Amino acid sequence: MTHDSNGLQSGSAMPLELLRTPPPKERADAARNRAAVLEAAARLFAEQGVEAVSMDQVAAAAGVGKGTLFRRFGDKAGLAAALLDARERVLQEAVLHGPPPLGPGAPADLRVDAFLDAYLDYLLEHLPLVRMSETASPGARYRIGAYRFWHRHLAILLAGSPDPDHTAHALLAAVAGEHVAALLPELGAERIRAGVKRLARAAR
Repeated sequence: MTHDSNGLQSGSAMPLELLRTPPPKERADAARNRAAVLEAAARLFAEQGVEAVSMDQVAAAAGVGKGTLFRRFGDKAGLAAALLDARERVLQEAVLHGPPPLGPGAPADLRVDAFLDAYLDYLLEHLPLVRMSETASPGARYRIGAYRFWHRHLAILLAGSPDPDHTAHALLAAVAGEHVAALLPELGAERIRAGVKRLARAAR
């Protein structure tokens, strides 16, 4: 099996650019419904908390049928992921084309630390939504396209480790929404950040 320029098996994953799924093209009415749902969900989540809001409440506030809501978003994990999409794309763009060390042009170890810092900033700012997107249904986290992007990025940077794919999954496990939410009251953000970086350094 051939390897790419980063030393990874070329058959193991797609290039990062290909993991960024473009937004689907929509009919005008579908686009309006989507915008209404996301606006209603964002407002209700901010007012009541993500856990307290039901899909029925979102549908009623958006003025759409429950069937429309479930067909489009599936469940609360899908709805939360849709709300996070634009925020994730900003971070993805910085990883692909931004200045180093988060973007290209810096040594791999510095890029790993920069990514973990940037990801934790994003996670802590949107923790209730991220947690919901990852846990509303079994295995939801691993079906999110952004997860595949983060994993591929880390695996490329960790190409010198014994098993880059596993190491990337292990580091991402340390920044899972449910995990961080459980540790945050006891440890605080800075201890979590420092601990994740220690894990990354030990893995390299």
